Amino acid sequence: MDRFTLEDMRAARLRLAEEHPHRAHDYTWLRLEALAHHARECGYGEEIAARGFEVFYAARNELDVFEDVRPALARLGERFLLGTLSNGNADLRRIGLHGFFRVSLSAREVGAAKPDPRGFLRLAEALGVRPSEILYVGDDPVLDVAGARAVGMRTAWINRRGEPWPEGLQAADLCVADCLALADHLLAENRPL
Repeated sequence: MDRFTLEDMRAARLRLAEEHPHRAHDYTWLRLEALAHHARECGYGEEIAARGFEVFYAARNELDVFEDVRPALARLGERFLLGTLSNGNADLRRIGLHGFFRVSLSAREVGAAKPDPRGFLRLAEALGVRPSEILYVGDDPVLDVAGARAVGMRTAWINRRGEPWPEGLQAADLCVADCLALADHLLAENRPL
């Protein structure tokens, strides 16, 4: 019989984030600590948590990238510096996308999760440009668009599912359905943003 449900495990991570707000941005730490706690509750040693996390992490990075991503990144990379900022803990090397980006930052490295301005500012610094020179592209209106805009970045929203824009939130500078549409727009001559 399973001791913990998926909901139990999520709740444990949320409790840890509340108890340790200075670590709430670090999904790796939260998952490892929660797994260690569950292991102890079940009578296992904490070392099993690291083994369990590696199984999770390997599976986390076995994903099918949308078909438009690689060709769009290749096209965009010919003209623009590309960087990433993620709240998650995906490994772009394992996924096979690391070669497209000059910089790849995570909330764990930065010490804060989006929409906190520190991540966006650190990204600009790592790329060697001013925030106003960046078009930040994301799929979350609050975490990505509002967060980037707050530090002076231009924004693009990738809206794959055709969702309505949240009321009361200033719209992104550009809205596209996928990465190829973004590349087409940005690489077209004489097109604004």
